[in-house]
Amino acid sequence: MRILVVSTLYPLPHNVARGTFVADHVQILKSLGHDVKIINPLPRMTGYLESTKPTLKGVSKAPREFEFGGDSVYSPKFFSMSGGTMAWLTKYSISRKVSSVVKWLGDFKPDIVMSHTLWPSGLIAQKLARKYSVPCLGIVHGWDVDVGLVGEELGKTIKRMVETFDCIVSVSNPLNSRLLERTSPKMNRVIPCHIEVGKDWQKPITNFRGRWRREPIDILFPSDPRRREEDYDLALECGRELETRGWVVGITTLKQQPRDLVWDRMMVADLTLITSKRESGPMVAKESILCGTPVVSVDVGDVAEWLPSEFICASREIKELADKCEQALQFDWKNLDFQLPDSFSSAKISSQWKDLLLRFSR
Repeated sequence: MRILVVSTLYPLPHNVARGTFVADHVQILKSLGHDVKIINPLPRMTGYLESTKPTLKGVSKAPREFEFGGDSVYSPKFFSMSGGTMAWLTKYSISRKVSSVVKWLGDFKPDIVMSHTLWPSGLIAQKLARKYSVPCLGIVHGWDVDVGLVGEELGKTIKRMVETFDCIVSVSNPLNSRLLERTSPKMNRVIPCHIEVGKDWQKPITNFRGRWRREPIDILFPSDPRRREEDYDLALECGRELETRGWVVGITTLKQQPRDLVWDRMMVADLTLITSKRESGPMVAKESILCGTPVVSVDVGDVAEWLPSEFICASREIKELADKCEQALQFDWKNLDFQLPDSFSSAKISSQWKDLLLRFSR
């Protein structure tokens, strides 16, 4: 099949860490023998505005056309306001880019169009699907459901979009449940993002060998602390609580960094701490497990489906979170032989996408 992937998230020349999960999905599709083209619509913005938005690093300098991983990417620019405000302006601006996309595609006539995230890439994806008279699939991650759908102005627009797509794919069961509470898609599937770590970084989880409550520990906060939804303050409070118990705590944070550097940080950390207020995954928790680092998390995303309950803090209470961290440090991981479920493997995810795409093959 010829597949057109449309997403506002994709690795950029000045930020290769942006939207890596979309690039991973493109590689999955290509491994199945499909011909894939990528459209990466990006909002127009100045360098100053970009500096205030950590999730938009690299956007202001992104060229209209570039290559990533051997694939050509086309990035038409549109006007947009933060948080989906003035949605009418975004709709008008991004809809006008259809003709330039068709011109760039040339002789490439897609058999199916996919929108990774819905707002606002779903707008142009649906228009392109109608122009080529092909099915259109939407893939939802966290923001579209947890923020977009509940918005007063944007919620109605996204709800209509969801119900117009030929199929909506959610990346986790909890996210899908929240989606179905508010919308009724024509067809619905749950297919997680596949988790893959380079072989040089993979290792089993090892037991902590330091002195109890006397040894320096390195806690990894696997996100940019400037993102409010990641709740860095809770991680800091947990670190302070551990210090009152005798630990010497260092907290390492991750911003927009290449994946190999992220995996390096995961390998050397004693513990990965997830304190997000909303997540579809989180993918970084699963990557940490593959890198051999224990994970402690608040009950967010799909962690309850695969992480042992001993390491999940349901209350978001600081002392309980610190207790979970200590429990992970003293746990006998070797005897547990804990591994990430096969449901997140490349082979499993590829099989699910193959079955779904067969339903839309001509």
